Amino acid sequence: MRVRRTLPALIGALALGLGMSMASSASAEPSVKDPCGFFETASDAYYNHCTSDGSRIVIEIDDWGPNSEQCVGPGVTWIGSASDVDGAWYTGRTC
Repeated sequence: MRVRRTLPALIGALALGLGMSMASSASAEPSVKDPCGFFETASDAYYNHCTSDGSRIVIEIDDWGPNSEQCVGPGVTWIGSASDVDGAWYTGRTC
């Protein structure tokens, strides 16, 4: 009687464990080298303006004091040390 109750629970736990390990291996694919928008490495912070029209945009940088703004062109722009920058985003304006 006890085996009848624990066997389905054991099978369910194994299925859940296998499903979770498969999901984590699927998300372990290599990430995009330079994603669009704000990203950091271990030491530096960057903003990647992904565009094909050559536009320049204004980004706001959260740099632990009053936020600053910077005009960036297409591609990756270094915006500071990772320890000094908490994030950056597009303001909706061009420059």
